[in-house]
Amino acid sequence: MSSVWLWLIIVIVVALLFDYINGFHDTANAIATSVSTKALSPQRAVLLAALFNFVGALSGTAVASTIGKGIVAPQDITQEVVVAGLLGAIIWNIITWLSGIPSSSSHALIGGLTGSAVAGFGFDSIIWQGLEKIIVVLLISPVLGLVFGYLIMSLLFMIFGRCSPVKTNEIFRRLQVLSACLMAFSHGSNDAQKSMGIITMSFVSAGILTEFKVPFWVILLCATAMACGTAAGGWKIIKTMGGKIFKLEPINGFASDLNSSLVILAASHLGMPVSTTHVVSSSIMGVGTAKRVKAVRWGTARSIVSAWVLTIPLSAVISALLYKIIDLLL
Repeated sequence: MSSVWLWLIIVIVVALLFDYINGFHDTANAIATSVSTKALSPQRAVLLAALFNFVGALSGTAVASTIGKGIVAPQDITQEVVVAGLLGAIIWNIITWLSGIPSSSSHALIGGLTGSAVAGFGFDSIIWQGLEKIIVVLLISPVLGLVFGYLIMSLLFMIFGRCSPVKTNEIFRRLQVLSACLMAFSHGSNDAQKSMGIITMSFVSAGILTEFKVPFWVILLCATAMACGTAAGGWKIIKTMGGKIFKLEPINGFASDLNSSLVILAASHLGMPVSTTHVVSSSIMGVGTAKRVKAVRWGTARSIVSAWVLTIPLSAVISALLYKIIDLLL
């Protein structure tokens, strides 16, 4: 077997591992609210999330194209850069998962690729215009989650404010099943495409593919890895998302899931990678604020925001170190 194909196999394996870890790390995005309000049992919620993550991952490749062509200059995309970037993102995801902190797999991947490329070829290897565009969207999307979460929840309070709380909770507990499925679909439509972009980028740089077009087998593999990871569940983060930010009732969970899925689906349609974790957690904050500002546990929110700030630079540093180690070993 040639060294080119050996490296490509390593890229595929590590990319699918990232997708799998992304699945169980971000399961909370789709099901935390429905589990915490008892709209769904944990087992049923995880299975539904896995199914709709898989279906969502098959829905398009616009985000994959942005990841594959918009961060690192084509001539500097080596398999070593890709592997080091993925491993850095994986390590950061595991660290935050063990800590129960809902950090962003998207930020970790972008930071990882940036760090390994800079370590290998310097700052000129980065497509700054593309990276800035991605970072702007990553920063704006949580703000949209917060603002529209507040607005949607306020609207629901106006409509259902005079209804019996028992009746309202019963209605929205049922509606939460639908909103959780939509949330899982949107998560798959954005997050699974990131690994698709990485794998396709590697095949283009190796000369196996002549143009950036995601093969169907890559879509299928990434969708399956994401679904399997989701099925494994990420219970530590589910506890944080479902109860430590704001004590959710079914109407709050529905509003948060609906708002999050609409923001993420819009981003997927535009081909922009967003942090599903950030959108969901900011939506929960917005929904909680609509009820009462003090209802939000801002101490937990501050911890989450700290992870947001640290993810890109720390995953970049980890990946840069890994690149140097790989370079020394070869």
